[in-house]
Amino acid sequence: MAKRIPLEILDLKDQRYSCHGCGDCCRDFSVQLRDEDLERLGKQGWEEKLGQSVTVEFRGRRYLRQQADGACLFLQEDGLCQIHGEFGFHEKPVACRLFPFNLAPDATGTHAGLNFACQSVRANRGASLESHRDDLRRALREVPESKAISPPRLAGDLRADVEEVDAVVSAFDRWLGAVEVPLSIRLDGLAWLSQSLGAASFAEVRGPRVTELVDLLVSALPDELLHLPVDSPGRGQRRQLRQASFARIEDPRFTGDEKKASLSARLDQWSRSRRFARGRGPIPGLARGWSVPADFRDVELMPSVPGTPEIADLVMRWLRSTIRGGRAWGSGYYGWTIAEGVQGLSLNVACLGWLARAHAAGEGHEVVTLESVGEALGRIDRSSGRAAWLGTAAERLRLRYLAADDGLRRLVRSTW
Repeated sequence: MAKRIPLEILDLKDQRYSCHGCGDCCRDFSVQLRDEDLERLGKQGWEEKLGQSVTVEFRGRRYLRQQADGACLFLQEDGLCQIHGEFGFHEKPVACRLFPFNLAPDATGTHAGLNFACQSVRANRGASLESHRDDLRRALREVPESKAISPPRLAGDLRADVEEVDAVVSAFDRWLGAVEVPLSIRLDGLAWLSQSLGAASFAEVRGPRVTELVDLLVSALPDELLHLPVDSPGRGQRRQLRQASFARIEDPRFTGDEKKASLSARLDQWSRSRRFARGRGPIPGLARGWSVPADFRDVELMPSVPGTPEIADLVMRWLRSTIRGGRAWGSGYYGWTIAEGVQGLSLNVACLGWLARAHAAGEGHEVVTLESVGEALGRIDRSSGRAAWLGTAAERLRLRYLAADDGLRRLVRSTW
């Protein structure tokens, strides 16, 4: 029998959360169902009540059906959940009860990280994270995430031990928490750290030497960045950034006709991806509900994201909670190694900057605002760990290409 492990609530004193009933998660997320969810829905008799199936199948998995506008089938006009209203909170699908918490198990515990697609999480509104422990524990009884699994891999096939994982988390968190350092420098340092970690040969650097390595890298910042300036990104690097940003705003909808439209949808996706890669002319849409700039050039002309205290607070809460909540690698991010995960996080930072500029340009602003950063962050974190295409070999190849010539640093510096 698999060993049950402790629930590890994110220990980030500056972060709070309570649900404020905005309903955004019900309008914006595709809810994947477990066998237990399907059994519960069947007992509730929704198919007989509504006269239609309440689930759809997509790529071998079952999801809650959605309304024509993409909202959950059970979202009512008053913004409340019909399942919740008739049967109570604990009878909803597990994914609905857990949101905005994301579960990432390893050998030491099930880490409850946070998803910044939630407005209340971004706004830092509500109670302490610890106050949600009882609800999370109850949900954990129904899901396999509460079982111990192997620790994440450090790099390649090398499994990290607990001390090595803690060393990486502590070092990155220490750098990101350096509030005296401007936001743009901390993000540049994150990209440099991720590239350095990816280039390290861990076959002969294990145990205490991993701690020594990451401590040495962090201690070199920010001075090392001054001695290693980077040029503007090249054409190929900018192309990869646009395509990566496009991949993070893709938004499959399950409204009932997804099977019939499968081929045309894939062709449309391919066409839009190609247009993002070229980066010329009209932008073929952005995230759902966003105003679209007239031309890709409008995004490129938008100034870099400013490092205001409010923007710095939001971005750093997101990055620190991602790393400390187990969402950057391992079970929290497609089973990726730690070295791959921190590079993927750096690419997410660059995509966040590009999308924030795109949102601001679409709104007609002259500079990027906190609202635009929040909207872009919601899209980035919505897809993180959930969009299957972001965990593929193609995405790993993109990262290797970008890390080879300071590409991650170049892209981060160009958007921040």
